[in-house]
Amino acid sequence: MRLRSLFMLGLVGVALSSCGNRRELSPAADASLPPAPYGRENKPSADELLRPPVQAKPQRSVELRSRSQPREDDPFDLPPEQ
Repeated sequence: MRLRSLFMLGLVGVALSSCGNRRELSPAADASLPPAPYGRENKPSADELLRPPVQAKPQRSVELRSRSQPREDDPFDLPPEQ
């Protein structure tokens, strides 16, 4: 009986968490967006604030290795102190 109730509780939790409303973000009625950053004339929109800058999420510019290669010796790979 207890296992069944835990299962049902989990099922209800999954069902409630999956029914979120997806729409364009906007500030609450009595709130406003943060002020414009220093040196910028216009305020960024909510979508612009949520988009990560290139420095936070850089593009991959290296090619993956197609075959295994031996690793070079790492002078900082030391055994743990005792």
